[in-house]
Amino acid sequence: MSNLGLAVLEKEGDLCNMASGKTPCPMRSCRRADRFQSRVVASRNPKLVREAEESLATKQRLASPWERRCSRTTQLLDMGEVSHQKFSAVDVDQRLFQPFPSEVVFENYTPHQFYIATLALRNKDRVPRLLNVLLRNSPYFELISPSDKNYKVAPGMSSTYRILFKPDEDKDYFEELIIITEREKFFVPIRAIGARAILDFPEQLNFTDCPVRFGTQKTLLVRNVGKREACYSITTLSPFSVDPSIGTLGVGEAMQVTVEFHPPKAGVYSSPMTVHYDTGEDVHKSLCGTAVNVNISLDKSSLRVEKTSITLSNQRSVVIHNQSAITAHFQWKRFVDQEEEERQKLRLQRQEEDKLDDVPEEHRVVPPLREHPSPPLCTFQNQGTEVQGDRMPFCNDIFTVVPMEGDILPNSSLEMNVIFKPKEARVYQETVYCDISGCETRVPLCIRGEGVGPQVKLSCEQLSIGKVFVGSSHSYRVLLLNRGVIETPFSVVYPERAVGCCFTFTPREGMLLPFEHQVIWISFNATVLGQFTEEFQFSVKGSPEPLMLTVSGCVIGPAFHFDVSCLCFGEVSFGECALVLGCRVRGLSLTQMEHLARTALSLVFLHSHLPHVETRTASCSGAILPS
Repeated sequence: MSNLGLAVLEKEGDLCNMASGKTPCPMRSCRRADRFQSRVVASRNPKLVREAEESLATKQRLASPWERRCSRTTQLLDMGEVSHQKFSAVDVDQRLFQPFPSEVVFENYTPHQFYIATLALRNKDRVPRLLNVLLRNSPYFELISPSDKNYKVAPGMSSTYRILFKPDEDKDYFEELIIITEREKFFVPIRAIGARAILDFPEQLNFTDCPVRFGTQKTLLVRNVGKREACYSITTLSPFSVDPSIGTLGVGEAMQVTVEFHPPKAGVYSSPMTVHYDTGEDVHKSLCGTAVNVNISLDKSSLRVEKTSITLSNQRSVVIHNQSAITAHFQWKRFVDQEEEERQKLRLQRQEEDKLDDVPEEHRVVPPLREHPSPPLCTFQNQGTEVQGDRMPFCNDIFTVVPMEGDILPNSSLEMNVIFKPKEARVYQETVYCDISGCETRVPLCIRGEGVGPQVKLSCEQLSIGKVFVGSSHSYRVLLLNRGVIETPFSVVYPERAVGCCFTFTPREGMLLPFEHQVIWISFNATVLGQFTEEFQFSVKGSPEPLMLTVSGCVIGPAFHFDVSCLCFGEVSFGECALVLGCRVRGLSLTQMEHLARTALSLVFLHSHLPHVETRTASCSGAILPS
């Protein structure tokens, strides 16, 4: 015969659920108490325990067998129907008879064997009270009463009953004793606990000084030391996880269970680990861990790349030193932390949703005969998917880090290249963040570089052509010099003023090879008189500012000279033949001059009897060649 287990009530509400709604059934014949002997001796001063316990082991139950708990009352009776003593010294919220134990428990039993448990009912009132104990018909439990009929129990005295248990197999059994007194009817549960699975997890598992944001694992060899196959599930809280979290394990078998600690921040963590069995029991274990930052760092916090010509690239190196005992994983990120990444993702998703709302309705519905959705819908859907799945790595057209992510072995270093490829002639600055396991915060790296435009110069920035005659044509030469290492396209931009139209540049556009020069011929055909200053722009691709050529000068009129200052005809008789005088005109300009000469002649007669004056004009035209 196995040891007898006596337990206490776990929770009063649980017993209410187990026994509610049941009515007494016909009783089996009771056996006399003198035919059996109990191993338990009832205490005359049992201790009342009101608070509930989650669970007690068999040894704990046997160590304090005479603790008693309040039983569940199902019905209050009228004491005047069975007794003249209508008043009681026991409060209504308490029982006239206190059972001990409040729950009869059998454990560690063998099928087809007999087991006996003792139940004592003590009268707490100051007068004798009637007591009746009933048991439903059960093939496994039998009640052994001290008397065949109802009888009264003296005040302060106890009546002892015995429960005979005859199991057919090693499983759970449950029944209830019905206790009827003069004032109430209540139940005392009888529970037989069969074989149980027991996984021998340690009571506490500690993770000491583990790297932050890195998974530290401990593997446990767990055996089933119980007498039943274990169907289990294991739950815990982040940052702890268990694998496998669900499964079965046969009696006497063993398995490996991996417990992982992956803390997001430095500090102390604790979490319960609960093992749930299919038989309803929960076993609670404790998980504790401490997360610290390990010694992983960059060799520099800022990086300056040398001046680099546009369309070319330059690079510098940066080194990650891993002086810890873990294999650290790194990835270059755009944002300072995970919270900022989530905010940016949310913002991008809202932008994509707004774009999708702007798509016409006919583009949202895909006709059944078309093989592909309309282009606007495809574009927006793909962009939304990329936003949801994007881990927000560092992405930049100017700066590139190679490699973008990888692993660094313990106590080693990894050299990475930062490639700078400017597109404009200006200063670039970017901060990139290295997300390294073992470090709570991302490590920043400030990158700075300057893009250098084309090194193109003019042989002169100002061209003074002096005085030129109107209508004359002149040619000038300037050099466009490329002192850089990249080929550069150029073009000439003419001003919109009238004088600017008098200039012609040859060639007007072209390509300058590295360390070469281009001769630019400037033709000027003066058509507008006066002083002028014109600025011509040489647009060079990639240069922030164009090259300026200032041309200044003065356009003057033609110059000529008469060999005489005047023509004097003297006294001329009236009516005489024509008198001809000549003069010579010499051109002083460098170009041929077209001329038109007009002469006005006034004759004044000295004789007073001639009343009128005769006036006659003459004109001539021609070309005067340059001298």
